[in-house]
Amino acid sequence: MNPLHPLAVTRRHFLSRLGQGIGGAALASLLDRDAFGAAVNAPAFPNFAPKAKRIIYLFMSGGPSHLDLFDYKPKLRDLHGKDLPPEVRGAQRLTGMSANQASFPLAGSKFDFKQHGQSGAWVSSLLPHTAKVVDDLCFVKSLWTEAINHDPAMTFFQTGSQIAGRPSLGAWVSYGLGSMNDNLPGFVVLTTKKPTDQPLYARLWGNGFLDSRYQGVRFSSGKDPVFYLSNPDGVCQSGRRALLDKLGELNRQQFEAELDPEIETRISQYEMAYRMQSSVPEVSDTSKEPQSTKDLYGPDVDKPGTFAANCLQARRLAERGVRFIQLYHPGWDHHGGLPGGITKLTAETDQGCAALITDLKQRGMLDDTLVVWGGEFGRTSYSQGKISKDNYGRDHHPRCFTGWMAGGGVKPGITYGATDDYGYNIADADGNKLEPSKDHFTPGAVHVHDWHATILHLMGVDHTKLTTIFQGRRFRLTDVHGHVIKDILA
Repeated sequence: MNPLHPLAVTRRHFLSRLGQGIGGAALASLLDRDAFGAAVNAPAFPNFAPKAKRIIYLFMSGGPSHLDLFDYKPKLRDLHGKDLPPEVRGAQRLTGMSANQASFPLAGSKFDFKQHGQSGAWVSSLLPHTAKVVDDLCFVKSLWTEAINHDPAMTFFQTGSQIAGRPSLGAWVSYGLGSMNDNLPGFVVLTTKKPTDQPLYARLWGNGFLDSRYQGVRFSSGKDPVFYLSNPDGVCQSGRRALLDKLGELNRQQFEAELDPEIETRISQYEMAYRMQSSVPEVSDTSKEPQSTKDLYGPDVDKPGTFAANCLQARRLAERGVRFIQLYHPGWDHHGGLPGGITKLTAETDQGCAALITDLKQRGMLDDTLVVWGGEFGRTSYSQGKISKDNYGRDHHPRCFTGWMAGGGVKPGITYGATDDYGYNIADADGNKLEPSKDHFTPGAVHVHDWHATILHLMGVDHTKLTTIFQGRRFRLTDVHGHVIKDILA
């Protein structure tokens, strides 16, 4: 019988038969986790010694402009206002927002670029703090995706599918590797508190068809980071404990009758919530952080819900054994007024990103913490709508864009992949246009599935083996695709 069938006897059910009470519980606890924190459902993971124990993923939702941040293209300045050559664009699909434009005037970045560090990485003047840590970063300038609109593109990067309903990357990691802390979730989500045109749906960090214990737990800003975690007025801790004990008895009776694994999940989640009543306030309280650390993250660090505050929170969660920490910072969708809009966004995020790298490195944590930065796609080299010397907009561009990784087994101070002189197509070392396909590996090009395969590899997981069966089909994060980008591995 399929071990995931609801009528199958789960291992916890077997253990409960093997030894009731404290002895049986202790045995179950010992078997629940190996030296790497492997989950009970996936004892084969990790497949090999991991470089990274944890991930902090900084997701810039909306599509940051690679051409105004990292991908320096002086030719665009020389041709500012001139039309994009048709042979460069080719037959690429365009969004409905610019497909009907009479022309496609090239927009050179308004911002100055300089080379920084021993690596000589090009960085825009918008990112003075990031420029100081470039020798710790691995830039990937040849990311690409098929999705051209926000929702499917974001869903693709979060779940490996453009169609909603699949487990998120964080859920897959939690499913395969389990938790490293009994008192905190294995997967925590932090979102910047700000208005945005691009909503952040809970399904982006959902468990899909995996057990619900693997979904991300969203921490909010303010006194109660997790809603409904605190005891209501009139309920003491001993009363809460007694209620949970009785509720556990009822749930176990139901499980005996139905053998539904989700009932056991419900029991474990109630118990986790009880333990989190003390662990969450402690991890969320940054008042005892040294002023020198706060100064590193900048003046917004004491404002709950800011990106800087979330970056510091991410480091504290990583320090306490949270396996996967996802940060979302929305607002990067600059179809018009890009220079003003991106200046504001980089001011909100630049110092926090650099501080996180520096802070982890100072604490000796960067070596086994993988930090990832990127959005769902890039922006076009031509302007959407009107263009002037100092003002322009850029449409969605899935054909090539930039992300970066740091720590956790990634080569520091390198740049992988390149784009053509227009920043429009992925190119080889000689500047010749590449035509990558997700069906086979194209050196120099990094598809979303390759990105995911590499992240899992750094965590010690073979992406082809992290699977689950749902509705008779075997699923995995990278579907039937994905290649590990070995050239960026340390």
